[in-house]
Amino acid sequence: MDQSSSLSRIDWVAGSCRLLAATAKEFHATKPFAGLTIGTGIHLEPKTVALLMTLRAGGADLVCTGNLNSTQPETVDYLRAQGITVFATQTSNADEHGASLDAILAEKPNLLLDNGGDLFIRAAEKPYANLLGGTEETTSGRTRLLPLRDKLNMPILVINDSPIKQFAENRHAVGQSLFESYLRFTNRSTNGKRVTVFGYGACGKGTAACFRNAFSAVSVVDIDPVTTLEAHLDGFSTPLREAAIRSADILITVTGYPDIITAADLSLIKDGAILMNGGHFPHEIDVEVFRNSPEVAGVDRYAAEHIETVRMRDGRALHILGSGHMANLAGPRPLGNSVESMDLGFTLQARCLERVAKGGLGKEACVIPVPADIDAMVASAYLDLAR
Repeated sequence: MDQSSSLSRIDWVAGSCRLLAATAKEFHATKPFAGLTIGTGIHLEPKTVALLMTLRAGGADLVCTGNLNSTQPETVDYLRAQGITVFATQTSNADEHGASLDAILAEKPNLLLDNGGDLFIRAAEKPYANLLGGTEETTSGRTRLLPLRDKLNMPILVINDSPIKQFAENRHAVGQSLFESYLRFTNRSTNGKRVTVFGYGACGKGTAACFRNAFSAVSVVDIDPVTTLEAHLDGFSTPLREAAIRSADILITVTGYPDIITAADLSLIKDGAILMNGGHFPHEIDVEVFRNSPEVAGVDRYAAEHIETVRMRDGRALHILGSGHMANLAGPRPLGNSVESMDLGFTLQARCLERVAKGGLGKEACVIPVPADIDAMVASAYLDLAR
């Protein structure tokens, strides 16, 4: 019998990302990033390693950092052991995170792989000559970058605007991972719980569907009446916002916008309700204001579980998961979205960076969706592996 070996989750994920592995094999031969440095600001967790190794196979030098509260130390250690420069710590402190972003840009990378617009916003304020463009992962980032197009003046492809990203990751994977994270955080059931989902974009659709499939009674709140009608026709309850908050056992934000649940809502939230956020930035639930509200008698922290119980002066208590950070990459054993969804999404990233590196896009491609031919290429390659 051959000697056995002990492998890590990083190894498990790498063996599961079949599309990235095939892309890395191609890139090893074509070297689309030869002589270029790619600066990345994206969640540092095991699936990101598969993407970064694919970019390095294409000849890229890499300088990397993460996002607020999602950097996993084992991933940082692994990348550094591979000789990759990493400026990142596990932090929820915005100033510490900003210092890491500045360290990336000090290296003057030729391409940026951004997540939330953090790197490109800094590059717009302090431009440098050899920046060719890059990619932005999220809707939140696109919203921040659109007003800066004249300053940026370079190709930036928005991965979240790809239909593949919308249905494969946002609809199918985000809902699943938020549901799984709720279970990991709380060890509580979803059966019969009344769940209110704020936002009925692709992420909201998946979240609402997953909790309904787990025998919850799901309501949807969205500011767009057309989207609200869609939720209604999909079979979800669509009460007015105040009623939706009052009735909920679980409140979930997945909008990409700030101030979705604020201190003004504290009087509406029922005793024992659980609040969690699935949006990129930790500002959809105004956690800091909750903690300091005069209506609050105190806050109990279950530190190992990443749960806070906010005790109200009127005797109610409400529970916040992961301090309002993206729940599927916070808390105990943060796994994030499924491997298959990220294999697709990260292959889109790799192909879009390849397109920018080749110089085939002009400044008119500043903050635009993934080109349709890249979507078709990635979809065909995935289907070929699946058949």
